[in-house]
Amino acid sequence: MDTRTVLLAPDKFKGCLTGPEVAAALAAGLREADPGVRVRTVPVADGGDGTVAALLARGWRPLEVRTAGPDGAPVVAQVAVRGTTAVVESATTSGLALLRGGPLHPLTAGSRGVGEAIAAAVDAGARHVVVGVGGTACTDGGAGMLSALGARVLDEHGRPVPDGGAGLERVATVDLAPARRKLAGVEVTVATDVDNPLLGAEGAAAVYAPQKGASPDDVLRLDDALHRWAGLVGGPADRPGAGAGGGLGYGLLAGLGGSVRSGVDLVLDLVGFATEVAAADLVVTGEGRLDGQSLRGKTVMGVLRATQGAGREDPPPVVAVCGVDALGPAATAGVGLARVWALVERASSPEDSVARAPELLRAVGRELLDVLAR
Repeated sequence: MDTRTVLLAPDKFKGCLTGPEVAAALAAGLREADPGVRVRTVPVADGGDGTVAALLARGWRPLEVRTAGPDGAPVVAQVAVRGTTAVVESATTSGLALLRGGPLHPLTAGSRGVGEAIAAAVDAGARHVVVGVGGTACTDGGAGMLSALGARVLDEHGRPVPDGGAGLERVATVDLAPARRKLAGVEVTVATDVDNPLLGAEGAAAVYAPQKGASPDDVLRLDDALHRWAGLVGGPADRPGAGAGGGLGYGLLAGLGGSVRSGVDLVLDLVGFATEVAAADLVVTGEGRLDGQSLRGKTVMGVLRATQGAGREDPPPVVAVCGVDALGPAATAGVGLARVWALVERASSPEDSVARAPELLRAVGRELLDVLAR
């Protein structure tokens, strides 16, 4: 039998394992089933948590940065660098996960750390900065990010406003020129698969602030503050993606002239997915939960789309591994997945599936080649 090549392209299982860890467990099971199998690993992400880890696993260089966290406390994060391209993951500097175990600060959490990471990347020579805007703790319209890059966001007395969405209530004047000078000649790309506008019922505050600890009254207050902010900054508040990252997308688009690209499609390009899939007999992707959001362009659909569009006359089958499959066999088969394995179906409870995830993934790995035997 010819040596078979399996391409592993999973996202993280949020709160459980990173993409590289998921891939390692699957690879161990594959090799137990067939010691001669050729395994290629391309961990991927959709612009949110795990984006930098996916790139570092593919040989990108880490740039360590020290920034303010979402609550102002210092954090150490990594930026992924290759040549003159740098990728900043907002979740590692202004992420909600950085506040777990403590208060969430829905009104005062800010994006200053993202701006500090962008500045560090530019100072290190980056001419193209990609910002993955998922997983933030803030709803500040990118004001903190712009302030860190030199923008003057001032109250009626000419003093800098406090960080956070509530601080936008005090903004009287905005001068973006220093931030724009800082990034003169630098291309800025917003990596997101969220298409929400900045304002209103589908905006950053209404849709995402409750996940960050905001009460109904807080949501109204934050949306009003974002309206004030948008009125001063101008630009595309209704543009798809402006509401991503608590409005961080808006700050990058309107404030810095950035452009939006699908996070998963961009990451697949940056990790060289097309080259790897050319020789694959089977593609394995996955994420923690398959649900309706997955079908709107998250990692699994991105990998499936990229595999089918890679130009091969006989694209390889694509299968998925997840913690929970909330879609069901009919839906997953309908979009083109050859098979789905859900870890929770092999465990005594969801908690057990998380605790034993590496073991369960290894067991799934031993079964992956069965798809090719059909």
